[in-house]
Amino acid sequence: MTLGISAAVLSASMMQLTSCKEVQRENPLLQESTLPFGAPDFSKIQTSDYLPAFEAAIQQTRDEIAKITDNPEPATFENTIVAFEESGKTLDRVSRVFYALVEADKTPELSDIEKKVTPMLTDLANEISFNKALFGRIRQVYDSKHDALQGEDQKLLEETYKDFVRNGALLADDKMARMKEINMRISELQTEWGDILPDATNDAVVWVDNEADLSGLSEADIAQCAKDAESRGGKAPYAIVIVNTTQQPLLASLDNRDLRRKVYEASIHRADGTDKYNTFPLVVEIAKLRAEQAEIMGYPNYASYSLDNTMAKTPDNVYAFLENLISQYRPKADAETKAIGDFAHNPSLTSNPLPPTSQLEPYDRFYYSAKMKKQLLDISDDEVKPYFNVDSVLLNGVFYAANRAYGLTFKERTDIPMYHPDMKAFEVVDKDGKSRALFYCDYYRRPTKRGGAWMDGFQKQSRQWNQQPIIFNVCNSAKAPEGQPSLITWDEVTTMFHEFGHALHGILSDCQYNRLSGTSVARDFVELPSQFNESFATIPEVFDHYARHYKTGEPMPAELKERMLKSINFQTAYALGENLAATCVDLAWHMLSSDQIPTAEEAAAFQTEALNNVGLLDVQIPPRYYTSYFNHVWGGGYAAGYYSYLWTEVLAVNVADVFAQRGALKPETGQEFRDKILSRGNTGDLMQMFTDFTGMKQPDASSLLKARGLAN
Repeated sequence: MTLGISAAVLSASMMQLTSCKEVQRENPLLQESTLPFGAPDFSKIQTSDYLPAFEAAIQQTRDEIAKITDNPEPATFENTIVAFEESGKTLDRVSRVFYALVEADKTPELSDIEKKVTPMLTDLANEISFNKALFGRIRQVYDSKHDALQGEDQKLLEETYKDFVRNGALLADDKMARMKEINMRISELQTEWGDILPDATNDAVVWVDNEADLSGLSEADIAQCAKDAESRGGKAPYAIVIVNTTQQPLLASLDNRDLRRKVYEASIHRADGTDKYNTFPLVVEIAKLRAEQAEIMGYPNYASYSLDNTMAKTPDNVYAFLENLISQYRPKADAETKAIGDFAHNPSLTSNPLPPTSQLEPYDRFYYSAKMKKQLLDISDDEVKPYFNVDSVLLNGVFYAANRAYGLTFKERTDIPMYHPDMKAFEVVDKDGKSRALFYCDYYRRPTKRGGAWMDGFQKQSRQWNQQPIIFNVCNSAKAPEGQPSLITWDEVTTMFHEFGHALHGILSDCQYNRLSGTSVARDFVELPSQFNESFATIPEVFDHYARHYKTGEPMPAELKERMLKSINFQTAYALGENLAATCVDLAWHMLSSDQIPTAEEAAAFQTEALNNVGLLDVQIPPRYYTSYFNHVWGGGYAAGYYSYLWTEVLAVNVADVFAQRGALKPETGQEFRDKILSRGNTGDLMQMFTDFTGMKQPDASSLLKARGLAN
């Protein structure tokens, strides 16, 4: 056909030959890659490869498990625990590649495959979790060999045994059967969530007919709106797309109040049933199933079950932590809101004041806060964005800090095939000259990518598996029109540093076992390296190295830099409040017993009541994510765990203080952090790791409010 020959004249022998070639083609997902580091070869992988690869890898995993359970020899650490650790390696490779694309470049074809693969994977997980023969051997080793083992071997045994127990291996048969049903249904619901939410967010676009309505936006932002309109079908000349959070960045600049309202309402109602998308039925069913799951395991609610495996341990500990923050935050938030309201209504302070009879609305807050900041601190996003070119932030900021602190260098690899042309790949070279990892970055938004920013890997570090890490960061910054620089906001700068902190946790891992390496730590510890890495963004030497004008290459002038850095903590009560509110919404859902879960029609009212109960019902400071689009909780792994961002921010601030005291860019300080935290994965007690580096027996929570500029 590629030669232009009509199908009608193809001989039967030629068709037979073609058919044989197709059959003989090796599935690249089932072969070890010949690329550097074993990177996935996207030049060979076809969409049609995924389903047969999953089928083959799942069967291979079943065979590997059967080999363990059929072994007539007594259970030992090697023939049971290490053998179990070795099982599923091919499935791990296939899953990591597939789900990376499902998150970052999800086509309808991938979505269809996901629907087929999800029950297959859940069936396998259930088979393994409730395999009595397998657990019997694991338990035998745990009971007889735990105290005789040391280091990573002992930790691997502990984590393997605990995983089985937490998944229900000790349950009676009838409860095991119900747990299998629950696991399957939750996986189906989360797949459905993963389809609905990106579509709902993409569909929530606000179309704009006239450029005049975009008054207040910069030329670059207006050009981006035009580009976004074109990429989404051109229903109007301009489009304002919705990002994953409640508040939308462009609200800080839009002069048109009615358009601000439309953008805000499109954001908060993207998936709550006001249009064709409604996630509430999914939410309440997931919540009910999780509550039942916890009750089967002997816990009063899912929060208690989930937190039992974290640093916080109990809901009471989390609420005590949050209540302390809320009590100190509330007066600051009220004062901040009053100040913005007074400013907004004062015609002598702003050229576009609110009418005396109009209240300050949530879609007004960013707008007048930005104007207030401009007047008081003489600073605006448009003034500093020319100094935040995404390429410079990456090369001269994120990578530069990693070089100064940890001795890493980064060499771009243009010979590595990638799944999208917007991506870049870098070989990470350690200070001894040895190649340590492969790092990909995928920073620009597109309709096929879910919202938010994240880190993951095509491959984790493991000496047992003889593999080096292949790590990637994904963000959702706007890609500038062709020929223009992609300039980002300060929030997006810190997001790049944040996600690279996660990447370093994977890149610098030095562990024996895949199960324990890299970011395989408790949810309320995993954000420590990422939140800490944000601190490098403001270190003067690092800032001056990347904050350079995209046209001239000149560093940000000292006077502008001083104003900009001073503005970081301007009116920061909002950022803390939206996080606290989202955290409390998450916990409220997961503190319910199975018979307390509201209906889909009651879900919005439940959220309102939950916020009111903790003193966070504030129209001016809504949750960072409302229930209906809270992907961390319903689609991700943060159920009853969104608090961990605040919890680990305390740890991160404490670590940053130690770096500042010892020398933030001193190689000795970075090496110690590598040795005691970044390289360790989940090989030891996490609080002890924190203590070993900081010298602190317990984290100092008071430092959080100081770091955010909310306390002296």
